[in-house]
Amino acid sequence: MLLILARHHGTFLYRNIQSCGRLGPIALIGLIISGCAVQPQPFEQREHQARSADLVNRATSQQEPIFQPVDLYEAMGRAIKYNLDGRVELMNLALSQRELDLSRYDMLPKLVATLDYAGRDNYSGGISKSLLTGRTSLEPSTSSEKNVLQSDLTLSWDVLDFGLSYVRAQQAADRVGIAEERKRKVINRLIEDVRTAWWRAASAERLLSNIRELERTTQAALDQARQQEKVGLTAPLGPLSFQREMLSIRRDAQALGRELGVAKQQLAALMNLPPGTQYTIALPSQNIEWKSIESFGIPNDPTALLRTAIENRPELREVAYQLRSNDREETAAYLRALPSLRLFFGADYSSNSFLYNNNWLGFGARASWNVLNIFRLPAEQDQIKAAGQLLDQRQLALTTAVATQLDVSLARYTLRLGELRTAKNYYEVQARIEGQIESGYKAEKLSRQTLIREQMNSLVSRVRYDLALADLQNAYANVYASLGIDPVEADMSSTASVSELAAKLRVMWARRNDGVALTRAAPVPRLVRPRFQAPSATAFWG
Repeated sequence: MLLILARHHGTFLYRNIQSCGRLGPIALIGLIISGCAVQPQPFEQREHQARSADLVNRATSQQEPIFQPVDLYEAMGRAIKYNLDGRVELMNLALSQRELDLSRYDMLPKLVATLDYAGRDNYSGGISKSLLTGRTSLEPSTSSEKNVLQSDLTLSWDVLDFGLSYVRAQQAADRVGIAEERKRKVINRLIEDVRTAWWRAASAERLLSNIRELERTTQAALDQARQQEKVGLTAPLGPLSFQREMLSIRRDAQALGRELGVAKQQLAALMNLPPGTQYTIALPSQNIEWKSIESFGIPNDPTALLRTAIENRPELREVAYQLRSNDREETAAYLRALPSLRLFFGADYSSNSFLYNNNWLGFGARASWNVLNIFRLPAEQDQIKAAGQLLDQRQLALTTAVATQLDVSLARYTLRLGELRTAKNYYEVQARIEGQIESGYKAEKLSRQTLIREQMNSLVSRVRYDLALADLQNAYANVYASLGIDPVEADMSSTASVSELAAKLRVMWARRNDGVALTRAAPVPRLVRPRFQAPSATAFWG
């Protein structure tokens, strides 16, 4: 009776253990899954504040301060060194170079060290059974310990992997070239923008103070004219006509001043100056400005210019690298279709005391071939050919676009040069007219009204001349960008100081016949007379 009860309880206990054994892993997996569940966790406001403060601080940190007026080539040097768009492309180039360095290691043999430990609570053991009689021929025996530690150090080299790794390294080298061309493109655009912004900032530096002073003078004259109209000392038509002329000229001056008003802020952004940084522009004299324009050396040979543009434009060079990388992909496809041969040599050790030799040298070779890769090869070749045709059409489209851009930039340069000549002649004629009017006013032959009107016209003509000069400088930089000629030389590193970069840029652009490169700054000219003093009605109207 006791034996039957014991068997009953034993069977019940065994079944419960089996049931728990089946449910245990399921419960463990459920616990792991619930513990690995990830919920969205938004940043807190203080984390956003800390991040924004850090970004603002680092965006303009570690920059050389400005101690003197900024000339064109210092502005270029600061843009090359500190502009964040340029830094991004520089970091992208550095990353591509690191990827190339890393890809070279894939061509090396593999040296793998392994350490393997296995243990159990009893011996594995084994028996032998006769295939003829079915009888056990040996007693259970073992040739392995319960706990075994094994280690090996194996040197292996796969010939096919080496070939593929070599092709991938070549493609990584092409990606370095692509990153270099993208950096060239950004630097070209950056220098073009700096040249335009600097000349506009120079115009603003020279003229905005004069615009503000002459506006005060004009306002005083307008107030005087309104006062004369109110008291009725003169005919109403005279003061009203004068007010209309002054307001019309003032409107033109304000419109021109609006174009220059943010030029220094745009230049500061290109140089990545901290917001609110105050600086001045090193202004070239007017004679130097015109000599620099006359010295621009742009050959009148469209065929040679187009050839230069096709050779140098970063976009076309980038496609050339992509085409070469695509051709190398075809070599990789052929290699993948070949058999693989793996050679290996290693030293092994085992702690199993049942082994007669528990340390040994192993070597061998293994060949394998995925035969299905042969059937895949034609499809890969078709895909590579289609990609090559696409890249070829892209470079043809880019060739047409480059030719169009070059023609437009040359035509734009010619038009801007003509506009500047007209603006210069107009300004010179207006300056002589103002001189004659001023002499007549001093001789009391002409009215103050006429003098103020001509002073305003002189200021407007000077602003238009400076804007035409800035537009021509932009057109000149656009021609260089269309040709793809580097605005900096290869040895100009962003690790150099701003003064060193500016000196190298000055010498380089002097060799390119940019007459401003070796000039000194000139003081800001005064274009208006001292603040207006309200004259009598007789002196005012004559």
